Amino acid sequence: MIAALKRIFSVQELKDKIVYTLLLLAVCRIGAYIPVPGIDGREVVKAFQFVTGGGQNLFQLVDMFTGGAFAHMTVVALGVMPYISASIIMQLLMALVPSLQREIRENSEQGKRKLGKWTRLLTLVLSLFQSALFARHALFMNASTPGIIFDRIAEVQMFGVPWLFFMLVMVTMTTGTLLLMWIGERITEKGIGNGMSMIITLGILSSLPSTVGSVIKQLNLDSQEPGQLSFSSLIVLGGAFVAIILGTILVIQGVRKIPLQYARRSGSDDERTENAYIPLKVNYAGVIPVIFASSLLMFPATIAQFLGRTGLFGEIATMLSPGSWVYTLMYVLLIVFFTYFWTATQFHPEQIASEMKKNGAFIPGIRQGKPTEEYLEKCMSRLTLVGALFLAVIAILPNIVSRVLSVDQTISHFFGGTSLLILIGVVLDTTKQMESHLLMNRYDGFIMKKKVRL
Repeated sequence: MIAALKRIFSVQELKDKIVYTLLLLAVCRIGAYIPVPGIDGREVVKAFQFVTGGGQNLFQLVDMFTGGAFAHMTVVALGVMPYISASIIMQLLMALVPSLQREIRENSEQGKRKLGKWTRLLTLVLSLFQSALFARHALFMNASTPGIIFDRIAEVQMFGVPWLFFMLVMVTMTTGTLLLMWIGERITEKGIGNGMSMIITLGILSSLPSTVGSVIKQLNLDSQEPGQLSFSSLIVLGGAFVAIILGTILVIQGVRKIPLQYARRSGSDDERTENAYIPLKVNYAGVIPVIFASSLLMFPATIAQFLGRTGLFGEIATMLSPGSWVYTLMYVLLIVFFTYFWTATQFHPEQIASEMKKNGAFIPGIRQGKPTEEYLEKCMSRLTLVGALFLAVIAILPNIVSRVLSVDQTISHFFGGTSLLILIGVVLDTTKQMESHLLMNRYDGFIMKKKVRL
């Protein structure tokens, strides 16, 4: 471990990227401790604990993704969920509107800039909308639990609406989300790893101390009375945790090797290409489907929960609460859908088949051109199904573990499921980027030596 860290920090460019990323992530955590003006953070936490009732519901799931910022009603309480929701909408529009696809194909750079601009504008709209609902919910909580909102702020009204409080919440939270969006883009561009995924991962990791505290508390070590969590359940949970990590790593990094042969090759070339193959990843989309599915489910469910617990919105909030069969079914279907959707947008068998034909390569038993394209598409479709089902099983596993072992879902959701998938996926992706920087550094050094010898 120490040798690996020394090797990483020996590359100045990689060192600068890591330091840059850590500094920006530190700014994200600072924002998680700055409450919105006019709100008493301590009273909010008390009311939040009362609302959740110690069980796992939608608000606790959102709070886990924001690293506790949601429960404290801080400036970054919305997290990066509005940006991810906007990205999903734009990706779907690209797939459904042929003119957008044509524009990006014809002028890739200009199309990406326009897509990024529309995504940011949509993020702004969604942030303003969600922050307004957040302010409405805070007023509702303050009516039942006075003290959450400072009286001087709430008393400034127009037509019976506390416009000053609404304005403070909407401007502050929207600014916080836009700041996180900017930080995420800077990390992706100049840092290490995917910025948005890193911010979500940071929020999940920040909940580790409280999760460990919950485990210790439920073990009830200070008393001879049996606790809510037994040691046998803890051992089973730990075993499941290790099994999930190993299984996730194997599936994310697993590939199917499609063998290749080359026509018209000399003897030396044949030796080099006899082991040539096309690596098709079992889980081509990584953890993107899990993030997209979680964000898309959280958006309408959060709105319904904000708007009230009675009537139609109350029924929607109940149906889309984690643990319900409607939530579980929709979660699985969305993961499968986004796995296929992301793979279809990123994997292009026609390009691979075209390049193979140009280079005289072919798959044994498959003709070049259209048959090769159809074969690759068929193989990837089957692999995608395996990867999608695996992601879905891991994502709903916490609910199963919680019911079988009678474990608090707050604990089971951290040690398995969505949070663990995101953590492992981001760690693997970041590690690959670090390895590529190290390989580039060694390759540059090799080139320099060759030049000196010449």
